[in-house]
Amino acid sequence: MTEKMDYINKVDDSLRRFVCLEPRGAVNQTVNLMIPPCDPSADAGFIVLQADEAHPMSGANTMCVANALLETGMIEMQEPKTVLRLEAPAGIVTATAECKDGKCERVSLDMIPSFVDALDQTVTTEEWGEVTFDIAFGGVFYAVVAVEQLGINITPEHTADLVRAGMAMKEAANAAYDVQHPEIPSIDHIAYAIFVERLDANTVRTCCTLWPGRVDRSPCGTGSSAISAVLHKRGELAVGEEMTTVSIIGSRFRVSLTGETEVDGKTAVLPNVSGRCWTYGMSQLALDPDDPFRDGFALPDAWGPEAMHIKWE
Repeated sequence: MTEKMDYINKVDDSLRRFVCLEPRGAVNQTVNLMIPPCDPSADAGFIVLQADEAHPMSGANTMCVANALLETGMIEMQEPKTVLRLEAPAGIVTATAECKDGKCERVSLDMIPSFVDALDQTVTTEEWGEVTFDIAFGGVFYAVVAVEQLGINITPEHTADLVRAGMAMKEAANAAYDVQHPEIPSIDHIAYAIFVERLDANTVRTCCTLWPGRVDRSPCGTGSSAISAVLHKRGELAVGEEMTTVSIIGSRFRVSLTGETEVDGKTAVLPNVSGRCWTYGMSQLALDPDDPFRDGFALPDAWGPEAMHIKWE
């Protein structure tokens, strides 16, 4: 599955551009490419496609995949629970869907082992000065940043500031620090900066910033896993304990640690992340052979200034 992701990122990204960029895609959209699993024990395989590249994993998107597979009948739903093994490039996630009257009422994910790569790292940015952050893996690598040091809040009116800071943090962190998953060499960079704000002892508000210029509408499943690894490393979240992560629009995930393991000698945690998805429509895309924009395009009015780095002419 990792080789398939690498093919999209390094050889031919035409399908990703076709479905993710305008005029067929939108800035707040992610596409989950469903493909047969490589592992015979898995029920389905998928790759997360976004505006910048194909990604190895996403918790929110894994919930969406489970929801779509069951509610469309692609995989037969069993009530009151259906258990699916879903294979992403980062590994297999077990999804348990609570089902009633043909609908998924909640999806719980046994996530990929998550671990801290480094705590209390610093970079200097032009606008925000020196910023401290942690580097953690939750399915992808994150720069986990306490938002209060930037003097902004995780609220809708600060989305432009959050995106600008997130793009700067991601660039600075990747320039200063090398990361690579010890078992999956293709996962070799910090994918996102995610901002965190502790609301109380058991609640964390999150804001993952995504290239080229948007904030995550969900609490972010892989980000919540990375945050849980950081909190565990700091002694603030123990195995068996639960916390809630809250997005910028108020949606919530429940996150608990079900155990510990090791990844190449590093202590890792086993997060369980649960939430709910809703099916809002079905659509069909088509490609006219005369379409001059088959590779898609993006403009900074909607996608932010980083869109100018997307080559489409």
